Order: sequence, then structure tokens, then C-alpha cells
Amino acid sequence: MSNEVSPIPASQSVVSILRPAAKNQATSPELTPALQAAVHQKRASVIALLKEALQTFGSQHEITFANSMGAEDMVLTDMILREQLPIEIFSLDTGRLPVETYDLIAETEKTYSTKLKIFFPQAQAVEAYVRSNGINAFYESIDLRKGCCHMRKVEPLQRALNGKKAWITGMRAEQSATRTGLPFREYDQNNKLEKYNPLSDWSEQEVWAYIRMFNVPYNKLHDQFYPSIGCAPCTRAIAMGEDVRAGRWWWENPDSKECGLHVKS
Repeated sequence: MSNEVSPIPASQSVVSILRPAAKNQATSPELTPALQAAVHQKRASVIALLKEALQTFGSQHEITFANSMGAEDMVLTDMILREQLPIEIFSLDTGRLPVETYDLIAETEKTYSTKLKIFFPQAQAVEAYVRSNGINAFYESIDLRKGCCHMRKVEPLQRALNGKKAWITGMRAEQSATRTGLPFREYDQNNKLEKYNPLSDWSEQEVWAYIRMFNVPYNKLHDQFYPSIGCAPCTRAIAMGEDVRAGRWWWENPDSKECGLHVKS
């Protein structure tokens, strides 16, 4: 008998061999009759709100949906495309997204036979920032982090919203301290247009119940305890009991954890 020890495959860690990966219960809730009924009821309310927005603003040329490829945004994407609502869907490619997010963009386009409108940061702005501050300067201060978010997210968002009268987001009120009391509809003073938050009163459990009930594509990082996913360097998995936004800009105070897309002036 040989005494040689087989090497650990590169794709596996010692921990994964000694202990099976824990199942993320948050992404696979028990689909009880009560939960399914609540999801169906809330789905009807969301669709009604989206149709109201269309009646108010006329067409996809005036109203758009910002899809960050998170679980909430995939729920709204499914509703919009399943119901064939004439609402434009766009995403922001910051240039530093996780590979799983790019995979989801491709899967979404294939599943729904659609093409998402992708906006990128201005190359000159990114080059100037990196040359002046460094490739990972966002770790050094809140100002540098917000500067990175502005060039990679806020400025592209402003171009995406240019000429629109309303936009739709997947934000939920319970996601963080900065989103408490989130209304279903509000005026976005920063961007000078109406803003709809149809999932404001949804729980995380209801979001994932919808994804399971309707077989919606989602970012596979969610199964690895990433409830909120942004750029790869600024996102980590969370521990049991942590806030759902704890993995975003984890080195900062919770009160500052917004990228600028949804901050009120």
C-alpha cells in the first residue's frame, strides 16, 4: 500500500474537505402556504404600481429600471419581462464586478431572450483616479471610496437617467439604516425625476421565496452568504446574524454605507 498523500485539488480548501459547506437557509426559505400567498399578493401590488407608472409616464422612453443584478432586482426583472411591460432595463458595469455578476448578466439575457442596456464609467475618469490615488484607493478613506463610486456608478447612472421622467429601483426599507422608511414613490431631487421603490415593504424571505417560486436566475454568490453584492473589492460574505448590508464597505460606519446612487441631498 502506498503511503503517498494525494494533493488537495486547487478548487478545494482544507475546510471544505473536513467540513461540508453550510447551506444558506436565507436563499432557500420554506415555501409555506402563508409565505407563497404573501408573495403572490405583493407581486400583484408591484405589477399594479409598475402599470401605474407606465400610465403616468407613457412609455419606456420616459421610465427605466436600474438593475444591479441583485436578488431584488432580479425579482423586478422577472416581473417586467414575464408581464411584457414596456419598461427599459439597464445595468451599470463598474469594471470591477465579480465574475458571478457577469455570468448572471449573460444568463439573464439568455433566459428572457432580451438585451440589457449596459452603461460603463468614463475611461478617462478611471485612468485619472487610478494614476492619482492608486488602484485600491477606496480602502484609504470615505472620500476616496465615494469618489470611486461616483465615477464608476453615479456618473454612469446620470447618463442612464438622462431624458427620463422616472426610474425604478429594487431597494427595500429593511436593507440598512440608510433606507428606513423608504416610500414606494418619491421625488429624486438629485436626479430631478420620480423614483419608484416597488419592493420597499418586501422582506428578504419574500424576495427569495419569489425567486424559488418563479425559478428566477440569481447571482450564485448569494448561496455563499453574500446577501448584498456590489463591486468585488468592496463586497464580502457575512457571518450568521450580521446585517444584510454588513458585507458592503465593511470597513466603514453603517451610516455611510451608500455609494451615492440613492443618497438624498
